[in-house]
Amino acid sequence: MIILGIDPGTATTGYGIIKKQGQNFNFIECGVISTSSKEDIQYRLKTIYSNLREIIAAYEPQCMAVEKIYFNKNVTTGITESQARGVVLLATADFKIPIYEYTPQQIKNAVTGYGEASKKQVQNMVKVLLNLTKIPKPDDAADALAVALCCGFRSTLNKKDSTA
Repeated sequence: MIILGIDPGTATTGYGIIKKQGQNFNFIECGVISTSSKEDIQYRLKTIYSNLREIIAAYEPQCMAVEKIYFNKNVTTGITESQARGVVLLATADFKIPIYEYTPQQIKNAVTGYGEASKKQVQNMVKVLLNLTKIPKPDDAADALAVALCCGFRSTLNKKDSTA
């Protein structure tokens, strides 16, 4: 099963692609879709949408996992992240891919065994679990791989995991 993990953001949307074979995970690809703050929002969202469509078409994932938006400090950031998330969901709908959503705590718990793990602990475990020689960069790409791993670790992929 090929799993696409997404860490949504307007400036940077991270993506990570892994393959689950039995209980093993293999790294396929990761990276970011970046947009310029000098562009109007509609063009930034279009960039995310079209780049994500290209990624989906190229790798043909069987499912997508996305980090749930969590904000309580900066509402403005939360709103722009929600816009990016909406575009991600739209791109996925074009390909009829099932979507699974996970909170940051669920992701941390799945990858490290501890729901309050630090970003560095999560990144180190992503490296270990995927047998990588170094922590993936940038952080958004590593975060997206953690989202994909969380999805892969779920014993059964079912609609209870999804709120989309």
